[in-house]
Amino acid sequence: MNEMMKPPAEVLYDKELQALRQEDGGKRPPNWQLSPAYIRDFIIGRDRPALLDGEQVPITRKFYGNDILIERAIVTLAGNRGLMLVGEPGTAKTMLSELLSAAISGTSTNTIQGTAGTTEDMIKYSWNYAMLLDKGPSEQALVPSPLYHGMKHGVVTRFEEITRCPSEAQDSLISILSDKVMNIPELDGGVLFAKPGFNVIGTANIRDKGVNEMSSALKRRFNFETVKPIGNVKMEAQIIEAQAHNLLLHSGIDIPVEREVVELLATTFMELRTGKTKEGYKIDIPQSVMSTAEAVSVYVQSAMTSYYYENGGVTMDRLVQNMLGTVAKEDEKDLGALKTYFSRVVKERAGQDPIWTAYYEAKKWI
Repeated sequence: MNEMMKPPAEVLYDKELQALRQEDGGKRPPNWQLSPAYIRDFIIGRDRPALLDGEQVPITRKFYGNDILIERAIVTLAGNRGLMLVGEPGTAKTMLSELLSAAISGTSTNTIQGTAGTTEDMIKYSWNYAMLLDKGPSEQALVPSPLYHGMKHGVVTRFEEITRCPSEAQDSLISILSDKVMNIPELDGGVLFAKPGFNVIGTANIRDKGVNEMSSALKRRFNFETVKPIGNVKMEAQIIEAQAHNLLLHSGIDIPVEREVVELLATTFMELRTGKTKEGYKIDIPQSVMSTAEAVSVYVQSAMTSYYYENGGVTMDRLVQNMLGTVAKEDEKDLGALKTYFSRVVKERAGQDPIWTAYYEAKKWI
């Protein structure tokens, strides 16, 4: 794991998955590595540890949000429809699809990344043209896509940012999701039948709506689940703390995450995201995405800056400096919303709490 900048879920949580597999005696769909109940436990955690060769392994919570949504998502993947996770950017749709794939199939890297340049060949299969010209169409000359691999081996295929793809590329999924068959007309009798365990998890940002709208035919092949932003400051602070700790460790920085700073950051992001403060004031909402993922990034950047340049903890100056890029990402005019937030909200709290006082003094960087 030390040789990977970002270990996949099946590597990062390998001990938990091994312990759950060793304990799991529940009913499971064909070719699944865990039963639905144990996949739920893996994703949302549980109080009771699992035993791995006599060692107690804690089963930690990895997704914070609607636990019932997790159950519905797992049951969807056990059926004949694909799963489509939609929501605002930064709501952990990708992380959830990775966790589901790792628990079901033991791999989360069988992934198609949707872009404006994604073609039907990239989704289904392509060819090694040197071999194709030399010997003609053959299985040896065929270059399988992640979707092809998923069908052949009976594993989950992740399709990230599906609405970024052209509509004709998206629609190449329709017959595959309906019939679980991929036709390969270049090969004599070329038909690939999906093995049990195959399914597709798609993700799409609702801010991309209208970019390449999914056809109604394709929508019918998916069950849609909306992943909503965190609505609780304490829960959001927990996520920021846990993810920032992991990211800093993977960057070779072993320093404690400052809970007080994390709570301040979580409060700021939630209030700017919802347009309402805990005192009940209405405030301007920036156009930029003020997601939990963005808050994690701000904290990590601030901690790294302080670590390398000040050799100390996160300062409010560094926090505000790194916040500017997030707020002004869509439009520099959004800095006005941040200035107003400091002038009205942070200023009022500054006289009540030392950390908010230091935070208000860092307003000079806006």
